[in-house]
Formats: sequence, C-alpha cells, structure tokens
Amino acid sequence: MPLHPQPGAKAEIWWVTRPDDRLDRYLAREYPELSRSRLQKLIAQGYILVNGCPARASQKLKSGDRVSVTLPPPEMVSLVPELMPLTVVYEDNDLVVIDKPAGLVVHPSPGHKAHTIINALLARCPDLASFGNSLRPGIVHRLDRDTSGLMIIAKNVLAQHYLVNQFKERSVSKGYLVLVKGRLTPVRGIIDAPIGRNPFNRKRMAVMAEGRAARTSFEVKDYLNDCTLLDISTETGRTHQIRVHLAAIGHPVIGDPVYGVKSKSVKRQFVHAYRLGFRLPVTGEYREFRSELPSDLQQAMRLIGDEGA
Repeated sequence: MPLHPQPGAKAEIWWVTRPDDRLDRYLAREYPELSRSRLQKLIAQGYILVNGCPARASQKLKSGDRVSVTLPPPEMVSLVPELMPLTVVYEDNDLVVIDKPAGLVVHPSPGHKAHTIINALLARCPDLASFGNSLRPGIVHRLDRDTSGLMIIAKNVLAQHYLVNQFKERSVSKGYLVLVKGRLTPVRGIIDAPIGRNPFNRKRMAVMAEGRAARTSFEVKDYLNDCTLLDISTETGRTHQIRVHLAAIGHPVIGDPVYGVKSKSVKRQFVHAYRLGFRLPVTGEYREFRSELPSDLQQAMRLIGDEGA
C-alpha cells in the first residue's frame, strides 16, 4: 500500500501488481483524495517520478517499478475584498444573513482563490479580516457551492462564538426544499444513520456504522410526476448530510452529480436552504428568516411536473 504524504513530504511506492497499467490511472486509484487532473499536473511538473526519472501520465508501469510522489506545499491564498452583489436579508452590528446563490463558494481555498462569499463580505464589512480563521473569518456554518439559500456570517468574535454554540447545541432551526427521484412514502419520517468519510473515495461521504451521528427529518410537500418535493430539517450538520441520507433510502436528489441523478430540467442539485432561525447574540431574541425558491428551481419544478425528471 502506498504512503499518503503530507504537502512537502515524499512517499515511495513499489509497483507489484497489474503491470501495464497507466501511471495516472494507478495513482488515481491509490490517491482517491486527489483528482485525476491534479495528479496529471503533478506528473507534468515533475513531482511524481518513476524509478527516479520524470514520467508521463500515460506511461505504462511494470512489476517492480518504484513510484516516488512528492506533494508540493499548498498554494498561499490571501483574502482580497471584491465588490460583488449580495442579497442581504438581515444585518446588524453582530451578523449578516445573506441569501446565497447557487454556484458561489463560501470562502477562498487553493482551488477557489477569489469570487467567494467572504471576498464579497470583506468589501461590505472590512472588519471581518481582523478576527477568526485567516481564510474563513466570521464563518459559523456553510452551504455547498451548488446549494442556494440562507447563511449567517458573524461580524465579530463574540457573535461568532455565540452563533457557533447554537449550532453545537442544535438549537438553530434549518429548513431545506429538496426534490428527489421517486414518490417517497410515508409522507413524514426521520432518517437516523451515521455518516463518515467514504473509505474508497475520500471526496465522498457515506452512511457507515463507524460514522458520526446524523439525523434528517422530512415531510412531503408535493409529488411532481416521478419526483417528490420535500421539506427537510436537519438536527445535525454533517458534510453532504441531506444528499447522502436521501441517496441511502433510495431517493437521490435531482441534479446532484455526486450522490443523486442527473436531470435535463436542472443544472445543479435541487437543494435550497429556505428557512433559518436562531437567537440574536445581544438580545437573545429568536428570529427566523425565509427565502423564496430561486427561479431556476421553480422552472425545474414546472418542467418536471410536465415531463418528469
């Protein structure tokens, strides 16, 4: 088995089986946490050697070949304010609630250095840069890139701690509108199944006995042809929880390319965070906010209702 190096470290792999396999295919199988394009780039840049020599992605491996893998240090990412349109639902001295559009990443990372929610908020609230994680200031929870809907961002340390504690105590009320494949019955239910990192694909999550506790409640709002529109609430906030749980019960999310099913009617996962309720940091007053279903998902519902998914 290959070692999995940390950035800047080296691991050596002795090839012992399946001769004549391509180098990039072998590495993709052994390093599922790295994308094929990332591995091909590392090969082209000379970070991956075969028998101490530069290699090609298409190079065929032989029994006994030694493959050396070095992961370069992660790219430095800095926060830069950007003037970008944001739909602000509520704002005070402690926090801002936004209605996030689909396709927008929450915070910068090596793969998304700019054009994120945080870049836009820094232009609106410059003090965000003065506290918290250097790349995630004010973040108390996140939405997937292709999930739309309501998000809270704290504007100071005390507010961030207060809001994070509410999420830990599971006192934040979260509601999602989700369209799934098939006619789900019964009309109400709870999916209680632990979720962990998929051991065969580190970029995916899965229901597994050794995972962390996860609970998802659902209620049927409507049946659209061969699909079901659900009102979902989550007691826990595991990575990809809604999509993993629904796929596990045989009703995958429409438009989800990872756990769900593709659809001609919608170009992204049909998940919208339409409801968000929590206590304000200073007064303790409970406030609840709602967001209308975006136009792309409304259009998808019309098309699916007429033609199916």
